[in-house]
Amino acid sequence: MKGFAMLKIGATGWIEKEIPACGPLDAICKPLALAPCTSDVHTVWAGAIGDRRDMILGHEAVGEVVEVGALVKDFKPGDKVLISAITPDWNAYASQEGYSMHSGGMLAGWKFSNFKDGVFAEYFHVNDADGNLAHLPENMDLGAACMIADMVPTGFHGVELADIQYGDNVAVIGIGPVGLMSVAAAAIRGAANIYAVGSRKNCADLALEFGATHIVNYRGGDIVEQILDLNHGPVDKIVVAGGNNDTFDQAIRMLKAGGKIGNVNYLGDGDYVKIPRVEWGCGMGHKQILGGLMPGGRLRSEKLARLVMTGRIHPERLITHTFRGLENVEPALMLMKDKPRDLIKPLVLMD
Repeated sequence: MKGFAMLKIGATGWIEKEIPACGPLDAICKPLALAPCTSDVHTVWAGAIGDRRDMILGHEAVGEVVEVGALVKDFKPGDKVLISAITPDWNAYASQEGYSMHSGGMLAGWKFSNFKDGVFAEYFHVNDADGNLAHLPENMDLGAACMIADMVPTGFHGVELADIQYGDNVAVIGIGPVGLMSVAAAAIRGAANIYAVGSRKNCADLALEFGATHIVNYRGGDIVEQILDLNHGPVDKIVVAGGNNDTFDQAIRMLKAGGKIGNVNYLGDGDYVKIPRVEWGCGMGHKQILGGLMPGGRLRSEKLARLVMTGRIHPERLITHTFRGLENVEPALMLMKDKPRDLIKPLVLMD
């Protein structure tokens, strides 16, 4: 089979590999739709997870099952399936402790294009199929379905980590595709004021559509001052879905004592994050920072799919650029790398 791979740090290309073998609990799928991610960009061009050689990229896909292992109960060849970007080993200790995303070690539930070949190929392997696949609902938009792999659950996890409750005043820092889904999740949770931080007009417009009450443009001045002014004081909760290692400095400064920060931003470089000592209450302000890789798994995919099918969320609105054919994974990824201002998320549909 052919796949689009990270050849080494800073280099990509098409390679030929053997079709992966199917274990007794596993499935082999072929893609129906694929989506490049900023994490793919960080992996290749920042070397964020270390040097990888001839590793097929990609972790966002909708697929069709072509083979299942002898012990798989709920899926068969021909089934169309949602596939989470995070595919834990569900019998691991970490999974039983409630941290499935770390089954096998820290972040080891993230297998595609991290510990094994990803989904940008003619075929790809899914471990623990009964736990990590979900049936694709009939008539679901493939763009929305592909966003359920990563963008939707990651954005929602930021809201879970921040523990957003009804009536909370909330800041969402970064309104790319993940941050936009955090805005949608905060609205579903019943947040009152939602301050969405970003500068791109298409993202800002979609954030308002998803439930943001205010857009805070960092190009217009310090976001801490802007949000403190708009909110007449610190906010209750913050989701960090963009920015860099210094973003926590801003978040701590605009957060009330006893507030929580949920971080789902992938910090691809640097050695440390900055936390302001005094504004953190000299370490005693009860300002919590919780950072987490989103949980994967079938149940989560099914629940998020219900929200799509009932019209509660509209992740298909994230798709701004559509390509056709596996060969167009490459230009779609380069689009994510270059980030033109009209981009939110590209989608690649198979012929």
